[in-house]
Amino acid sequence: MAEGKKLVIVESPTKMRSIQGYLGDGYEVLSSVGHIRDLADKKDIPADKKQAYGKYSIDIDNGFDPYYVESDRGKKTVAELKRALKGADELLLATDEDREGEAIAWHLLQTLKPKVPVKRMVFHEITKDAIRAAVDNTRELDLALVDAQETRRILDRLYGWDVSPVLWFKVQQGTSAGRVQSAATRMVVERERERMAFVSASYWDIETLAVKGSESFAARLARVDGASLARGTDFDDRGELKKAVLVLSEDEARELAAAIEAAAEASVTGVEAKPGTRSPRAPFTTSTLQQEAGRKLSMSAKHAMSVAQRLYEKGFITYMRTDSTALSTQAVQAAREQAVAMYGEKAVPLNPRVYASKSKNAQEAHEAIRPSGDTFRTPASVAGELDRDEQRLYDLIWKRTMASQMSDAKYETTTVTLSAGAGGRRAEFTASGTVYTFKGFLEAYEEGKDEKRGDADKADDQSLPALAVGDVLRLKDVEPKGHATSPKPRYTEASLVKALEEKGIGRPSTFASIIDVILNRGYVSKRGQALIPSWLAFSVVRLLEEHFADLVDYDFTAALEDDLDAIARGEQKREDWLKEFYFGSDEQVGLRNIVDNLGEIDARALNSTPIGDVATLRFGKYGPYLEVPNAEQPEGEPRRVNIPEELAPDELTPAKARELIDAPVAGDRVLGENPVNGKLVVVKDGRFGPYVQENDPPAAEEIDEETGEIVEAPEPAPKKRGAKKEAAPKPRTASLFKSMSVDTIDLDTALRLLDLPRVVGVDPESGSEITAQNGRYGPYLKKGTDSRTLQSEQQLFDITLDEALAVYAQPKYGARGASSALKEFENDPVSEKPIKVKDGRFGPYVTDGVTNVTIPRGQTPDDITYEIAVQMLAEKRAKGPAPKRTTRKAPAKKAPAKK
Repeated sequence: MAEGKKLVIVESPTKMRSIQGYLGDGYEVLSSVGHIRDLADKKDIPADKKQAYGKYSIDIDNGFDPYYVESDRGKKTVAELKRALKGADELLLATDEDREGEAIAWHLLQTLKPKVPVKRMVFHEITKDAIRAAVDNTRELDLALVDAQETRRILDRLYGWDVSPVLWFKVQQGTSAGRVQSAATRMVVERERERMAFVSASYWDIETLAVKGSESFAARLARVDGASLARGTDFDDRGELKKAVLVLSEDEARELAAAIEAAAEASVTGVEAKPGTRSPRAPFTTSTLQQEAGRKLSMSAKHAMSVAQRLYEKGFITYMRTDSTALSTQAVQAAREQAVAMYGEKAVPLNPRVYASKSKNAQEAHEAIRPSGDTFRTPASVAGELDRDEQRLYDLIWKRTMASQMSDAKYETTTVTLSAGAGGRRAEFTASGTVYTFKGFLEAYEEGKDEKRGDADKADDQSLPALAVGDVLRLKDVEPKGHATSPKPRYTEASLVKALEEKGIGRPSTFASIIDVILNRGYVSKRGQALIPSWLAFSVVRLLEEHFADLVDYDFTAALEDDLDAIARGEQKREDWLKEFYFGSDEQVGLRNIVDNLGEIDARALNSTPIGDVATLRFGKYGPYLEVPNAEQPEGEPRRVNIPEELAPDELTPAKARELIDAPVAGDRVLGENPVNGKLVVVKDGRFGPYVQENDPPAAEEIDEETGEIVEAPEPAPKKRGAKKEAAPKPRTASLFKSMSVDTIDLDTALRLLDLPRVVGVDPESGSEITAQNGRYGPYLKKGTDSRTLQSEQQLFDITLDEALAVYAQPKYGARGASSALKEFENDPVSEKPIKVKDGRFGPYVTDGVTNVTIPRGQTPDDITYEIAVQMLAEKRAKGPAPKRTTRKAPAKKAPAKK
């Protein structure tokens, strides 16, 4: 580094390149690539520190002092930064301006130990003006923010490492607990419990079309003889009425509809018009951005944040982790000017809108998420610089920001009441129509909505003709309609994020990673957009509720966040707070006391759920199943019934359980005899899916020709004591293809499955045999040690030698032409080789040509950014190569010495 330069350290290599261009030659900008060190694993603690730090990497008896270690990647980064620092005359720490960013800056300071002046440089958008302003307005490091981050990290380590082992022993290995993930899992499970306990109620109403001249509109029956008709909202979750209303049965509704249809007309008895206004929503915070990206763009919270991170680092939007709804004066002006340019002078109110932030959180950026700069670039103007998802999310942010400064929408809602005779009874219908007299902000943007109960009872917006009291209208298409009340809808990622924020659990910047954790742990799965808890989640939540009730209490969890904010504001001392959380106080039990006084935990009861009086659901080592008492032998082994994987917990009703129990046992169906060896071929439905198996036919009975009696087989000769028992030969088995069913598979197909792997032929060049095989990761070809993925399971039966040779003639991992990369990035900072995302036999992976790392389950190649790829490769390098599996031979037994 040239003498006299200033060293600027940012978190991300993408930001590094952008900021270097804005600052010029007097600065050198380098990246820490995130955190350079973290709490040590137990194996990394030196022997002389094991006693103090050994359990958590935290000395709980001496101020909760953490023991940090640098990762292998961190060591290389630090070495590079130290070399650059030698020639610098000033150090600017320019990491993100939240808790994590402040902590990274502090760790850099502790590790680099600079001898030159150090300043903290913060910015919330990456534009030339913003970066220059940040250089001119530096500050000191905020140690209160650092304390808050460190407290959160220590809290999570103590919580996770004390509670998770209990789950391992009582529920399942690999499970985990965390202060936010456990609360989030509990919320999803509680919603499913509500759905399981829900009792549906049925009710009927009548719909018709009212006609005036050439115009018609829909109307719904509201009252009969003055009594209000029941709607879905009139019933509680037990299916009982909450107030006195008229509930029509199907027969009554049909009889009434026939009478109304016979009358064929209704008179207008009421017309009421009410004006109204709608105001725009505030600009995006982290939470509302995740919610809207889920509703409007079908993006997961994690994917939305990944795309937002890219937009921020490329300089298109402001910092994407924020609780604030405020806009700078320049941003307000930019939004108003753009609205006027697009929709006219009336598009904006006389005075700018000011949105008050509800958050008192000191860690977050001071402005909402918006397009960067003093003038906003339109989505059309940046289309060539962004990929598809970046373009879609930028468009959403741009519209929301502009709409937030636009005028209210004005409308008028007209409600009409119609009265019709119905065989001596009086039926009253109502219809509503809304007309916008001024669209205002709706010209630019309208917020999406989550599904809610009662939506089915709401009439669609429609236009009504001009009506006056006394008008007589013709009725047609009079139709009785049956309805059933529905339980609360399941959470989606968007509605779960909203609920977490409303309860004050976690921070919006962590919601995406929390949802990702509960998906990857198998606590929750997705059906469309809905989040469905697994039976594993039920067991985990039950254990936590029964034995760690305080730790999963929503108010307690929210209070933890408030306490961390107080530490961030300097109003609370880190050590005092941790001491109270861990050791307890007069107001708090303390984590240590809870763990030390757990008492007996009945694992069987914990993993059992009665399904009415039909069966008991058990969660075992291999997943959930129904346990059914043996009616013929009550003391005998109970019967086990598999549960379809796609069956949600609320769908496992007593009736469904009985259906599963009484269903013919799938499998154990004899398909026929193998003509080659005479064995019987049967199809079975096992714990891991359907399969076919060869069984020995039953031995033929020997008949005494003289007496006609069955001759009993002689008892086998007793084996000598100590003689080694011969292992019974295992029958041949083969899994069914995904496209096959136990109900339709025939003998010929079963025999083809049993004959796999199939020899396709011999490679004429190498002389090696090519086989088609079905493996854990799908169908593939194998030639020696060289394997190639097949496109479908059917190819296992059909592929010819010529086709197989053609597959081997292509570059490995598919015929993608010159490059098999799904994504390509710039060079890795360590290997200095280009980073690519490829699709391999075992799924997509990241590689720099030297190190390969598989993309974790729950992530897609679309989620991988340059920074994430760099981090993944660095972590894989730090772990080193996987140890080779070796098989230890048992030592040869020596013969006893002769006496």
